[in-house]
Amino acid sequence: MKNAVKAWTVAATGSGLPSTLHAVITRGDPLAATRAAGTLAPGGKAGLVRGALVHGLVSAGWTAALAYVDSRRPLSVREGVAAGAAIALLDLEIVGRRNSAIRALPRGPQWLDHLAYGALTALALKAARASAPAPPSPRRTGTSAARSRRARGAAGLGRRPRA
Repeated sequence: MKNAVKAWTVAATGSGLPSTLHAVITRGDPLAATRAAGTLAPGGKAGLVRGALVHGLVSAGWTAALAYVDSRRPLSVREGVAAGAAIALLDLEIVGRRNSAIRALPRGPQWLDHLAYGALTALALKAARASAPAPPSPRRTGTSAARSRRARGAAGLGRRPRA
């Protein structure tokens, strides 16, 4: 769970860089995508706070799904990018097609955001795996000296009397 939260934080904050840079370069609104996400909430009103909440929740859901997959079989960055493409297809082309605010966003930068999201999620999960402590080895009962004494006793090789 902790790994998923770290991955969500990294991916949800860093993945908007492509569309933000595009908006700055083209003198567009860098927060347009966030406002558009707000229209997905009940009531359908655009807004920065609503959009940030919706974006955070949607990103958390996708991160949980990718973290689950990663727990079964570690995701490579390539697989993360592929997952980002699948998420973009669903978010932008299927759900977004029905939403005028999402449909109005420049497609290329939005797709790049989703690809970056997948890559960043995979990288963050990989980093979390690498920094996680190794799982404990199966615990043996008793100390090695006690096991040795038990083994000698079972073999009839008890302690020798002192001279």
